[in-house]
Amino acid sequence: MGTKTADEAGTETGTEAQSDEKTVVVTKADEPGGTAAEAQDAARAEAEAEDREAREDEEPAAQGSSGVGQGAAAVVSAGLGIVSLTGSWVATVAAARETLVGQLRTSSSASVAKQVQEVYGDAWQVTALIGGLFALAALIVGVVVLARPAFGVPGRPQAPWIKSVAWAGVALGVVGLLLAVAKYSDLLLGLPSTS
Repeated sequence: MGTKTADEAGTETGTEAQSDEKTVVVTKADEPGGTAAEAQDAARAEAEAEDREAREDEEPAAQGSSGVGQGAAAVVSAGLGIVSLTGSWVATVAAARETLVGQLRTSSSASVAKQVQEVYGDAWQVTALIGGLFALAALIVGVVVLARPAFGVPGRPQAPWIKSVAWAGVALGVVGLLLAVAKYSDLLLGLPSTS
């Protein structure tokens, strides 16, 4: 028998430790009172543990994809807020229709005040009403996006850019709603006096 150096002894010990881990499952059936079913159960439990670890590794990717809907809703909120301030095709068409209806309703012998109200005033109010609806939609969507994390999975923070865009949508919605009310009630750019 020869003596072993420290390096050879360390290598041998490491190899024995690795082989002991591998043989636990294999030799379990050889132990007294052990069965092949117990060995299969142990192997199944080990496979399930590996699957669980793999799923936990995949969860951060799933968390990143879950913010897509909230981000899209935040952008929609901001877009609706901008539309409420700048006007929309729907408001333009509705105002043109209201102008046409006003022209058909008023006779040429009607007073100037009535003609101005029917032809221009009603169209202005329809434009304000539709702008207010867009602003209200922007406000509601923005608030829902901001409130969503409170009803979601705990521990999943909302991305900062989603909060920022949603707050922008809420702010634009509030401003658009205030402007729509001011336009509808003739506080802002009311009809000129005809007297």
